Amino acid sequence: MRDLKRNISAQLATSSRVLAATGRRAADIAEAARLMLETLKDGGKIISFGNGGSACDALNFASELVGRYARNRPPIDALALTVNPANLTAIANDFGYPEVFRRQLEAHGKAGDAAVAISTSGDSPNVLLAAEAARRLRIRTIGLTGGSGGKLKGLVDVCVRVPSATVARIQEAHIAILQIWASIIEDALFPGDAR
Repeated sequence: MRDLKRNISAQLATSSRVLAATGRRAADIAEAARLMLETLKDGGKIISFGNGGSACDALNFASELVGRYARNRPPIDALALTVNPANLTAIANDFGYPEVFRRQLEAHGKAGDAAVAISTSGDSPNVLLAAEAARRLRIRTIGLTGGSGGKLKGLVDVCVRVPSATVARIQEAHIAILQIWASIIEDALFPGDAR
């Protein structure tokens, strides 16, 4: 039991250090929030996507915007491309897995929207193809990555890189960043609504 407690304490301490280091990326986090607010104020929507745990993060972020974060307010236009298993499996079957987000982005995205591309490595082929398509469609792009940012860093308007190489720690920081964005967006668009 003592070893378990040490292990837990060590992991939480590492997580705390990564979150603190992520705070040094506040300027990028704020710039991404500004892009999303500009998008929403101009009548665009937020489109999020990623694989595995990042798919869940994309889904949760969209649900915080469409549903509520902390305020009872009107819904905010947001869509996670990870939500429809029929789309995902049909596209993967007919066109290959690298196309699952690009094809949906081309169907649902329009110039003036904002895409939040989530990849811990920054090198997921399907995320990269969708980011390239977003640029072509004149969709604002935000990358949420770890480490160096991978290839995604060069394909997006703003890249928020969590300073870690450990997937679990990167994902923990991604969740914190997405929650911060939801809070900023909600507070900016609906400052008078009840919490």
